[in-house]
Amino acid sequence: MIQSYSYLDVADNTGAKKLQCIQVLKGSSARRRKKRLIHGGVGDIAVCSVKVAMPAAEIKKGDKIRCVIVRTKYPTRRPDGTYVRFDSNAAVIIDEDGNPKGTRVFGAVARELREKNFTKIISLAEEVW
Repeated sequence: MIQSYSYLDVADNTGAKKLQCIQVLKGSSARRRKKRLIHGGVGDIAVCSVKVAMPAAEIKKGDKIRCVIVRTKYPTRRPDGTYVRFDSNAAVIIDEDGNPKGTRVFGAVARELREKNFTKIISLAEEVW
């Protein structure tokens, strides 16, 4: 479950290392204390700010980018009743068309990305859970 101010690792080779979530664009909402908290899970798109980046990278610290969430610590329930959860929160940086900016995706990604039409990320990933 990713919401505003959550930190995410970057799971691709664009040069960014850490992101901070600004807003989840496509996610679920919950009402708490008269506020609408929008949180996202695997496969949701978020707008993030780059907090840590490599020195000679195309993406610089402070840039606002779009990314898709590929791993969450919070368990995700699948239709067959099983749950999947990961050790870290991670995202892949995408462009306006939804294609990944990087050429490699590191670590495992969730199978739910296929249902949300991120098949390019699935094909670049090392492992699909």
